[in-house]
Amino acid sequence: MEDRRPYVISLAGLDPSAGAGLLADIKTFEALGVYGLGVCTAITVQTDSRFLSVEWQSAGQIIAQATPLMETYPVAYCKIGIVRDAATILEVIEAIKAIQPDVRFILDPVLKASAGYTFHDTTQLSVWKQVLQQVYLLTPNYQEAQLLSGEEDGHAAASALAAYSAVLLKGGHRQDRQGVDSLYIGRTDIIDIPASIETVFPKHGSGCVLSAAITAQLAAGSSLPVACIKAKLYTEKFLASHSSLLGYHIT
Repeated sequence: MEDRRPYVISLAGLDPSAGAGLLADIKTFEALGVYGLGVCTAITVQTDSRFLSVEWQSAGQIIAQATPLMETYPVAYCKIGIVRDAATILEVIEAIKAIQPDVRFILDPVLKASAGYTFHDTTQLSVWKQVLQQVYLLTPNYQEAQLLSGEEDGHAAASALAAYSAVLLKGGHRQDRQGVDSLYIGRTDIIDIPASIETVFPKHGSGCVLSAAITAQLAAGSSLPVACIKAKLYTEKFLASHSSLLGYHIT
């Protein structure tokens, strides 16, 4: 029987090491049985451990890449990674929704590269609020949630952000329960997702892989909580796959 896969799209940066960004997203989509379309939002110069520079794509360039894809394929879910700023993200989201109004966005708010390069000026918080109102799921780590919300506590930050969209607060930097992610669906409905694999290694691009895996699971028909649980397990296998900063995609 012919294999008919759901279509998803990633708007993300080109990482030449393929550990993060667009190439990592496409690997994840393929491994999880969905067809991944890709739009480049930035061209970076980096390895798994060094971030040297970035050349941003403008909103117009991103929209030009995305438009024929959105006009041609039935894309229900769109994952967004690094983009130059919140205003650009908002413009791109509005352009995509004009083509496919029902598309849902999963936003991985990469505010700072793991190698130390800061991407966004967080003084644009008013624009970020407009972005979040258009997003189905936000996947920040503790620092990103704090920067976006202005709250000092991670859980208070996630709760504040959940007024706009669902939030998966990643637990990699959590002090009280290391590795436990928390899904906020509204301010009161919180689902904790503990780690399933004990021995894992730090990985370049783990956040990209997690958000891409959630996107794939949603497109395959899983509910949001189930998609986050399945995606976390997939990401843990990625983290456990190799001791270096570059991981392997294992289903």
